[in-house]
Amino acid sequence: MPYYRSVGQVPHKRHVQFRKPDGGLYREELMGTEGFSSDSALLYHTHAPTDVVAVDTWDIPGQDATPNHPLKPRLVLTHKVDEGGDAVTGRRLLASNQDVRVSYVAAHRPSPLYRNAMGDEMYFVESGTARVETVFGVLEVGPRDFVIMPTSTTHRWVPTGDEPVRLLIAESTGGIRPPKRYLSARGQFLEHSPYCERDLRAPSEPFVVEGDDAEVTDVDVYVRHRAGGTRYTYAHHPFDVVGWDGQLYPYAFSMDDYEPIIGRIHQPPPTFQTFEAPGFVICSFVPHKVEYHPDAVIVPYNHANVDSDELMFYVEAAGGARAGHGIETGAITWHPAGFIHGPHTNELEKSVDAYNSGRIEIKNLRAVMIDTFRPLDLGEATLASEDSDYLASWRNA
Repeated sequence: MPYYRSVGQVPHKRHVQFRKPDGGLYREELMGTEGFSSDSALLYHTHAPTDVVAVDTWDIPGQDATPNHPLKPRLVLTHKVDEGGDAVTGRRLLASNQDVRVSYVAAHRPSPLYRNAMGDEMYFVESGTARVETVFGVLEVGPRDFVIMPTSTTHRWVPTGDEPVRLLIAESTGGIRPPKRYLSARGQFLEHSPYCERDLRAPSEPFVVEGDDAEVTDVDVYVRHRAGGTRYTYAHHPFDVVGWDGQLYPYAFSMDDYEPIIGRIHQPPPTFQTFEAPGFVICSFVPHKVEYHPDAVIVPYNHANVDSDELMFYVEAAGGARAGHGIETGAITWHPAGFIHGPHTNELEKSVDAYNSGRIEIKNLRAVMIDTFRPLDLGEATLASEDSDYLASWRNA
């Protein structure tokens, strides 16, 4: 994270005696990335965070993936993925490679406590509301929020509305951060960045679960790691942190706070980049003024994605959809590396006519794009919910 926060009670120096009201010592936990060589947070627990009373295997279903062979574009209709379950055990795999696993879930019940020991996670809230309880505190989130969850952060998702909370999830094998070009050498957002520190919402106070009943003793935490899944049972609830400080913590950022950068002619996707991670990037396409060159073409040019698989998740149904294949809310277009794609001929001509007549002033697209730099394999949820005739929409394109 690019800047320091301090929440709750912390002593005046690190690694010194910090006593509870009864005279006992709080237990420190250093959460650090890249060993002791990068961002970290120092948390102060009431109980020892190492007090494990049982360990068992957690069998994570639906983890297998198959190559995209023969190579072809896909249209995935995520709203055909069954609702139910929770944001941890109910997520369904859409795509994966060595760097990222992309999943989707429509969760209607609280998740178990969970942490990912492999890397950061990005959650995008398509719809619904939720309370994200973490060892750092609580985040209240809703439609079009991104939530960045640092690796090994114990947390759970609690839906708070009448409808399920629909989440697009990217599980990284490393950190998920703002692009380096947006930051100064000291980590401050620069003036040309499309968002800044004021747009990020982090926990503002501790969230402590207290008591001695069954809900706060012998507590299960589900952990994803490189060998699979493990369920730890802890003697005390991990939400016993009275304070923390540092530059590693979960935060939320609304897509609506992303300030688009426009130009006289069509801007490429990196203009809309929001986050970067090892092996992939995440972009936010938001409403913005059309290009203003007198001969501008305001739809994307054909491109081959020579090095990238492109997943475009439509937050809202898209106008100008390909003939016979509507791009509905929650749809994902998957255009793999090596497949040339772009606007349909009719869409190209109609957009130019509308631009020349002044009928288009704002592009109303809302979408999240995940571009990977290694090929993606097909998850079971993609095979179960794709439009198998999508390839036909490219004829005469």
